[in-house]
Amino acid sequence: MPHSLRKLLLDLKISCEEIQTFSMGKDFLQFSEDRLLQLAIEREFEIIGEALSRLERVDPENIGIKIPEFKKIIGFRNILAHGYDIIDEASLWDFVQNRIPELLAQLESY
Repeated sequence: MPHSLRKLLLDLKISCEEIQTFSMGKDFLQFSEDRLLQLAIEREFEIIGEALSRLERVDPENIGIKIPEFKKIIGFRNILAHGYDIIDEASLWDFVQNRIPELLAQLESY
């Protein structure tokens, strides 16, 4: 079944909001000591990367304009899914703090 643009954008927005909710009021030390929080955030990033990959197939003309770093985010998802042994907590936290708000803003104007 083909994926709809609207559903993919909703999935992306929900995952970004979940990451923000999970990490609200936390700092890097709390994040680095909370394995459950790390796993929850990793899962949401996997969903984000997969949704962006599908969005690229559904809307190839606009995704690069609307979300310029979508390929990097997909690559990050692939590292999380396949390179579990090389995940850097600091990089993951940087994505939480800096990339998620940026991605949410881009999704709002998509």
